[in-house]
Amino acid sequence: MATIKDVAKVSGVTVTTVSRVLNNRGYISEITRKKVYDAMAKLNYQPNELARSLFRKKSNFIGLIIPNVAHPFFAELTSFIEYYAYKQGYKILICNSYQDSVKEREYVEMLKRNQVDGIIMGSHTLETSDYLVPTLPIVAIDRNLSHDIPYVTSDNYNGGVLATNLLIDKGCKKLVHISGPLELNTPANNRYEAFMDVVKNRGVEYVIIQAKLDIFESYEKLAYKLFKEQPDIDGVFASSDMIAASIIHVANEIGREIPRDLKVIGYDDISIAHMIVPPLTTIKQPIEQMAELTVKILIDQIEHVEVKLENILPISLVERKSV
Repeated sequence: MATIKDVAKVSGVTVTTVSRVLNNRGYISEITRKKVYDAMAKLNYQPNELARSLFRKKSNFIGLIIPNVAHPFFAELTSFIEYYAYKQGYKILICNSYQDSVKEREYVEMLKRNQVDGIIMGSHTLETSDYLVPTLPIVAIDRNLSHDIPYVTSDNYNGGVLATNLLIDKGCKKLVHISGPLELNTPANNRYEAFMDVVKNRGVEYVIIQAKLDIFESYEKLAYKLFKEQPDIDGVFASSDMIAASIIHVANEIGREIPRDLKVIGYDDISIAHMIVPPLTTIKQPIEQMAELTVKILIDQIEHVEVKLENILPISLVERKSV
C-alpha cells in the first residue's frame, strides 16, 4: 500500500508539500498540485481521512440521527439536508435510531469518536437529554433537547388552529386528533395544544389518540380500531400525512366516503400527499427550508458564529379534496 512518502518521491516534492496539497494549506502552484495528484493516481494512494481530520481539526462530516429514513417525511428531510450540506462542503453520516434510546446513545458516541464536526438530531427519546452534552455543535429538528441547543421547527400551533377550524367550518361535529407521543417534549405537541384550544372554544366533541412514529401497517391498525370504537367521528386531524393516508385507505376499505362521510387533514405536505385518493388536504411544513436552515445553523456553530436558539418557520394550509 502506497504511503505519503511514496507520493512525495514519485511527484518529486517533499512530504510536507504533499501534506499541504492534501490539506489545502498554504500556497501551492497548480503545476505542483498536478504533480501530486498525478502521483496519487499512479500509486492509487488513498489519504487517511481520520488522520487528516485530526491534523485539520475538522472532518467535514456531519452526523444526522433520525427515527427512520424510510418514513417519507424524514426521507425528504434527509435528502434536502444532504443537498445543502454537500453544497457547503460537508458529507452526511445517517443514523436510524428507531426511537431507541440505546441506539441513540451509541450513535452519538460513535459520531463523536469519528470526529464529526457536528450533529443534526431529528430523533429524541425521553432519555436523550441525559447524554447530549453540547461538547460539539448540535442542532435539533422539531425537538427541544435542552435550553442551550438550537432547534428548527415550523409554526405547529398555527397549523393546528388552521386544520381544526377548517374541519369545523366544513361541518364536522365530532373530531379526532391523532397526535404523536405527547410525553415527549417536542414543538409538534403544539398541534395538540391548538386542537384542544379550538375544539373547547367552539364547543365541538373530540377524541385524542396518540400514535407512535411507525410504519404504514401500524397506522392502518390504529385506523381500524378508531373506526370500530368511534364510528360516529366525521373529522380527523392527523399529525402526519402518513397517518392521514392510512385513515383514508381504511375509510375506503370500510365504505366511508371521503369527504362526504369523513373529512381528513394531514400535516407535512410530503410529496405523496397530492397522489392520495382523494388528494389530501394538509398543513404544509417548509421541509426544504427547514433542512437548509438546519444546515446553516450547524455550520455557523462549527465556525463559531452566534445562532438563534429558537427557529420557527411559517406553515400554510394546502386545501385539496379530503375535506
